Amino acid sequence: MAAELTAAQLRAYDGSDPSKPIYVSVRGKVYDVTSGRGFYGPGGAYAIFAGREASRALGKMSKDDADVSGDLSGLSDKELGVLADWETKFQAKYPVVARLTE
Repeated sequence: MAAELTAAQLRAYDGSDPSKPIYVSVRGKVYDVTSGRGFYGPGGAYAIFAGREASRALGKMSKDDADVSGDLSGLSDKELGVLADWETKFQAKYPVVARLTE
């Protein structure tokens, strides 16, 4: 994993430009989810996560825009467990291409 991306740079990989890959960040690791374009691309069930750090929303099982962030404060043990399950799924399915920086 050579690259680093800021949150602003990550937004460019939201699926709106079909010539670019689609990235989602989970706990600061940026995954290339392009193979899941049907889910993460425009109109997809998880499109709200594309080009963003989605940890809080994944842990809360939320598609509320306000929850799409890396802020884990206030999450319950159960929600952190759900996030860990999502992270395992991402690790198994998608390559890590970068690290999210501030």
